[in-house]
Formats: sequence, C-alpha cells, structure tokens
Amino acid sequence: MNRFRALWQNLNASLWFVPTLMVAGAILLAFGLVLLDARVPHDWLPDYPLLFGAGADGARGMLTAIAGSMVTVAGLIFSLTLSTLAQVSSQYTPRVLRNFMRDRANQLVLGFFVSIFVYCLIVLRTIRGGDEGRFIPSLAVGMGLVLALVSIGVLIFFIHHMASSIQAANIVRNATEETEAAIRRLFPDRLGQPADAADARELLRQAGQLSWQPVPARATGYVQSVDEAGLLALARTLPGVVRMEHGIGGFVARGAALVSVARYGPGAARVTDELIRQANSLFSLGSQRTIEQDAGFGLRQIVDIALKALSPGVNDTTTAIIGVDHLGALLAQLADRHLAGPLRADADQVRVVAVRPSFEQFVATAFDQVRSSAAGNAAVYLRLLTALATIAQRTQDPPRLLALRQQAELVAEAAERTLATEYERAQVRERLGKLLPQLR
Repeated sequence: MNRFRALWQNLNASLWFVPTLMVAGAILLAFGLVLLDARVPHDWLPDYPLLFGAGADGARGMLTAIAGSMVTVAGLIFSLTLSTLAQVSSQYTPRVLRNFMRDRANQLVLGFFVSIFVYCLIVLRTIRGGDEGRFIPSLAVGMGLVLALVSIGVLIFFIHHMASSIQAANIVRNATEETEAAIRRLFPDRLGQPADAADARELLRQAGQLSWQPVPARATGYVQSVDEAGLLALARTLPGVVRMEHGIGGFVARGAALVSVARYGPGAARVTDELIRQANSLFSLGSQRTIEQDAGFGLRQIVDIALKALSPGVNDTTTAIIGVDHLGALLAQLADRHLAGPLRADADQVRVVAVRPSFEQFVATAFDQVRSSAAGNAAVYLRLLTALATIAQRTQDPPRLLALRQQAELVAEAAERTLATEYERAQVRERLGKLLPQLR
C-alpha cells in the first residue's frame, strides 16, 4: 500500500499523467461522435447551413487548420511552462518546482490543447468524399469547431494564470496552503496509542539493556512516507520493538540502518532477508522530499524563498517579510496541536520508537536561518518578533513558550549586534518589550 501511495503522489505531481487521461478522453469522444453520426439521420442538417454546410473538402480543411494550430499552441505552452519553471527555480527556490508541476490548472491546459489535436486527427481520418463514398461526421466536425473556439479562452486563462503564479506572494501562499493541509492531516498523528510517562521512563531505562539489530536499507533516497500500521504489525511479529533510524524527510543511504529491531526478553532479534524486505516495504524513498507526510518540508520551501530574497544579489525585503508572515501563520497552527511523541504502545507494551519532529524543531527550522541572513535588516527583525507574538497567542504550553522566548532573545541579540542606528535598535527593543510578557 505504501508503494501505491508513493506511485500516486508521483503521478499526481507529473506533467504528463492528466494530459494523457485527457487525450484518452478525446479519443473516446471522437469515436463516440463519429459512431453517433453514422447511426442518426442527417435530414435536419440542411436547415442549419451556417453550422453544418461544409462539404468533405471544407471539413478536412477546417480540421487540418485546427489540428495544426493546436499543436503549435501546445508547443508554445510547453515552452512557456519550461521557461517559468527555470525562472522560479533561479529566482525563488527549486523546491517549489514540484508545486508548479502538480498545479492542476497547468496540467489541464496542457492536456486540453493536445487533446484537441488528437481529436481532430481521429475525426479527420473518417471523412469521405467523392468516389470513396460520402461520409461527413457533421456532429464531430462541429464539436471540433466548438473546442477550437473554447481554446481561445483557455489560452488567455493560461497566460493570466502563469503571470499570477510566478508572483512571490502567490508562490508563498500556495506553499502555505499545501503545508496547512499537511498540518491538518498529520497532527495529531497517531501510531498505535501514545505511551504514557511510566512506559516512556521504563523504555528509556531498558534502552541500554536491549540488543538492537540494524536492518539495512535497500535503496538510497529521502524518506517520503512510512506505513505506520505496518510498523506496529512488524513489531508484533518479532515480538519486540522497532526503532526508526530516520524520520520523514531524512536521507537514507543504501546499506545504512533504516530501522533497528530488538526483542523483549533474552536473545537478540534475527535480521533475516524476509525481515529486511518487510521493513523496506514500509518506507517510501525518493530523490526529493515531499509534503504529503512532511510538514517540515513546507516550512523549508518558504524559508528558502525568504533566504533567496535576503541574499545580496536579490535584496528583496518585501518578499522576505511575506515569507516570515506565512511562517508565523503556519507555526501558529502548530502551536495548539498535539505533536505525537516518539514512543508508541500497543496492548500496554511499547512497540515503536519513532522519529518525530518537535515544536521546538519546527520553530528552529522556520526562523534560525532567516534570522541569521537578516543581518542589519530592521524590518525583518521586527516582523520576526511580530510572528513570534502571533504564535504565542495560540499556546500556553511552557516548553513551547520557552522556545519562542529563546527565539525572541536571539532576534534581539542579532539586532543589537548588526543594526547600524540606535533608532532601529530602539524599535526592536520596544517590540521585544511588548512580546516578552506573552512568553512567561
């Protein structure tokens, strides 16, 4: 099931899958209308000469013109798409290219023009005239004309969509929306039942006594997804404990430990070929991180956009501030959510030691590099403190408030060290003075 999920994610993020389905639909539509034309009487066609008055040569000419123009426009759209991907990769970050490729509007527009081309070819080959025996599929030819007219509006929509999608605010917003969906889907993320504090302390006490055996990975790549139910089932069959060595988004090298296993009681777990196969089948590895089970990757995308904006070659403070605002909004959603701990229990026994990101790690991912790259930029420092205040309003948890306080102090320290004027430093101190009472 994990492999099927990974396959579907890759298909969904490809530029060819949806257009291929649309081409198949165009072929079926063409054959369906031609068969309908062959079965229904055409006595009514002379009543509408402006719509159905073309002869065999006229129908062929029109479909030929439509097919030629559609393949030309499809080539133009492919060129615009590739040009846009190259621009986004260089100006923002290559990590958002997957978002553009999985954009349903882009996929549908590409598929629409290619489908009209294929539709016209299918209908064109059925037209007969002269000695061949007269057959003009008027309904199918009329549908080709309708599709050609609709394509004008689709082309205008595509140009508008591409012009809008490469704007920094829209790129950050789209990344934020995907990350919000991942947060709602993943947290709280349950794997069995959370182990209580006593179980956690007992497992930690016994950790040094357990005989852990590494299970090697059969491939190299980033962990994209994990079959959580499968991990529990694997732990039951040992019977013992399964410890993940890499979390979602982590990089695994072929032959390195993917998980480690240990048996309860005396003796060590046997790492057989079947166990290696089962463990590897529970993990989906790919050449890049994906956002489906990796909310941290969504934060990483926005952080990279902000870092590129703060680079000396770009120096775009406004885009960096947009990124900080959205990072604050995402962390505000995480602030009041239960983030599952690493220990999972089944039937009152700890079965899985998972690798889970903490709220503190999410905060560090979102703000550490942005703060370091914002040296001397008072506007970014002020917006970082504003984002921390927004997050603090959503939680009363002491460890999380402590993490936010540490970030606020680091921002203040960086501001005191790098800002050039006392006026700017005073602004940061004033904003920090309003924030600190919320973090106690």
